[in-house]
Amino acid sequence: MTQHALIETVSVADYLSGEQASAIRHEYVAGQVFAMVGATRAHNVVTLNIAAFLRHHLRGTPCTAYMSDMKVCVEAADAFYYPDVAVSCEPLPPQGMFLSEPVLIVEVLSPSTANIDRREKRLNYQKLSSLREYVLVSPEEIRVEVYRRGGEGWAELDVYEAGDETVALNSVAAKVPLAEIYLDVL
Repeated sequence: MTQHALIETVSVADYLSGEQASAIRHEYVAGQVFAMVGATRAHNVVTLNIAAFLRHHLRGTPCTAYMSDMKVCVEAADAFYYPDVAVSCEPLPPQGMFLSEPVLIVEVLSPSTANIDRREKRLNYQKLSSLREYVLVSPEEIRVEVYRRGGEGWAELDVYEAGDETVALNSVAAKVPLAEIYLDVL
């Protein structure tokens, strides 16, 4: 016998209120809320290495690097995500809960999130007019993919692998050594 059920949706206000009280993080897409899974040691160290490099690099500029507890709002996609690393130059009060104008977003891949990071998140993040680069980093092999906004939209992709010295992040005028990204991991 066929069963019929209504899918409950959550308002943005209820989502944001719930996130403040929740012990675990959730992402929000079109009224649906999805719990975030934990990360491996390699994932965590790669994320920290990138964030630490960017934090130091951006010191004295109006831009700030944020780690995985800062949400990014993609209003055009009705979504809130927790990227592993984001850089924004927008003024944000100390109580700010999310970014809406990041210039750089980095996702460190994992088996459970790689497909979402490559498709859903990439397409949704690219709706942000402020975003200049979207970066995917493998914690299991030396491989960094940098999607760049070009003259005709998101037509540029640079892939950095073993043998390359640095990863160019034009959005923040940085050249990140691959050895720095994978320090204490590979």
